[in-house]
Amino acid sequence: MKKALVTGGTGFLGSYLCEELLKRGQEVYALDIASPSKVEHLTGNKKFHYVQGSVLDRDIIDSLINRCDIVYHFGAMVGVHLYVMDPLSVLEVNIQGTRLIAERAFKYGKKLCFASTSEVYGKSADIPYREDGDRVLGSTKIDRWCYSTSKAAGEHYVFAYHKLGLPVVVYRFFNVYGPRLDKLGAGRVITIFLEQFLTGKPVTVADDGRQTRCFTYVDDAVNAVISAADSKKAEGEILNIGSNKEITILELAETMKKVGGFSSPIDLIPYKKVYGKSYEDVRRRVPDVSKARKLLGWEATTPLDEGLKRTMEHFRK
Repeated sequence: MKKALVTGGTGFLGSYLCEELLKRGQEVYALDIASPSKVEHLTGNKKFHYVQGSVLDRDIIDSLINRCDIVYHFGAMVGVHLYVMDPLSVLEVNIQGTRLIAERAFKYGKKLCFASTSEVYGKSADIPYREDGDRVLGSTKIDRWCYSTSKAAGEHYVFAYHKLGLPVVVYRFFNVYGPRLDKLGAGRVITIFLEQFLTGKPVTVADDGRQTRCFTYVDDAVNAVISAADSKKAEGEILNIGSNKEITILELAETMKKVGGFSSPIDLIPYKKVYGKSYEDVRRRVPDVSKARKLLGWEATTPLDEGLKRTMEHFRK
């Protein structure tokens, strides 16, 4: 029976990954500094082990990686407000934690699957984003880019150990969402909008609302994660994991209003009013998903309307 370590295992994406691995008969160790609220439904399973601790704790990381067969490193500091308000923690956890985990995975010869991000592409205008495309970032005076930089540094560590023989896979996720997504009113655009809709407040869309994103339902993302982890073809590769269906943020707000039957007005507000001066936005972000389709036979299939409906039902409960 395969044993898996999932760092960030009580987070949004990590909790779904733990759930699916258990369904497939694996024993799962979920490491996180956060409470186990998102995995409480798994705690009765004898194959599930919640370990409270940090990805910076050498003793815990050494012990867990030594006893497991595969490592899914999903633990990180994530969220726009964190990039802007606490860049030091973002850099320390995301870079030092990934370095430690890659080092220990190499030491014990355990496959490493690393959760990176579409943020790595920065503000490149070369759309759609290909895994081998150039990265274009703003000034280091703009705190918004610390998260992108930290994840790119993590990728460099992962691939440096791959050159020494460590089997690795790197995922670049594009706006994964679904039930259990963070907390309302914070973190990501869907939960921010949803909190405003549910409480009857005006929904605040930054700038002109014409900036675009592609949203990926969590079940689709987890299927890609495990498919790539099980694939020899995917070893040593970066894979874009996302839908390639582009939508403006204003259209997202309007779609949520329609699907949820909400009545809140939608207002446009300046970026600085939302994030202050340490933020710079990306106008378009669309993945090229041909590599995942070719190597894994995978693509995102859940329609946005359906995914949003499931997400809203969860939070309404």
